[in-house]
Amino acid sequence: MTLDQLLETVPTYAKDLKLNLQTLVKQAELTEQQTWGTVVCSAIASRNGLLTRVLLAEAQPHLKPEALEAAKIAAAVMGMNNVYYRFKHMLTDEKYSTIPARLRMNAIRSHGIEAADFELWCVAVSAINNCHACVTSHEKVVREKGISEESIVASVRLASVIFALASVFDAEAALAAA
Repeated sequence: MTLDQLLETVPTYAKDLKLNLQTLVKQAELTEQQTWGTVVCSAIASRNGLLTRVLLAEAQPHLKPEALEAAKIAAAVMGMNNVYYRFKHMLTDEKYSTIPARLRMNAIRSHGIEAADFELWCVAVSAINNCHACVTSHEKVVREKGISEESIVASVRLASVIFALASVFDAEAALAAA
C-alpha cells in the first residue's frame, strides 16, 4: 500500500490530519533528510504497524541507508530513555537523581549521520512520548548545533500529525473488529 492509498482511508473526521501530513512533508524549514527521518522515527514511536510500514516505505527513497537506520535508532533509544527519564522526572525524592541509569545508549554517539539531525529526531520522539526531560535536553543540543526554533517546531509538528494518524488508524481498527 502506498501513502496516497493509505491516506484515502482516513475517515472524514480526521481529514485535517491527512491534509496536514501531505503539506508537512514539504516544509521549507526542514531538509529532506530531516523531514523523512522525522517521519520514520515518529511512525515507529507512534506504534501503529500499518502506518509504520507505509511511512517507512515512503521514506526509503528520500533517505540514505545510514539516515534511515539512524532514524530507527532514535526511535528505539528514545523509547527506552523517555520512559526512564520521564519516571525520574516525576519523582520528588532526590535520591533517584543520584542512581545511575545503567542503560546502554552507545547508538546516540555512533549513529553515523549529522548530529543535529539525529538530535532533532530525538526531540520529535521525546515529544510523542511526553518526556519533558528528554525534550529539554535534546532541544538544547539541537539549538547548540545551529538548528532554528522554526525547524524544531516543524519537526514536532510533523511528529504530532503522525502520532494523531496512528491513533485514528488504531481506533478505526478497533471499531472494525468490534
